[in-house]
Amino acid sequence: MPATPTIIGALLGLGTQMYSNALRKLPYMRHPWEHVLGMGLGAVFVNQLVKFDEKLKEDLDKMLERARLANEQRYIDDDE
Repeated sequence: MPATPTIIGALLGLGTQMYSNALRKLPYMRHPWEHVLGMGLGAVFVNQLVKFDEKLKEDLDKMLERARLANEQRYIDDDE
């Protein structure tokens, strides 16, 4: 599973560079180092996006738990 975001990011970077060359009517594989750079940047971007999503889910769970506890204190403790 950890390799999946890396592969997707690399393909995204490669596709972006090839699309850029196609729009400019250049050969697809002109300057291969740009493709390697695009693949690296794409892989880093997607991996950071996955980490951000996981952190966001953890933060949301913490906030929901705090809200649940606050509601229990507010409404359940007042009845006693």
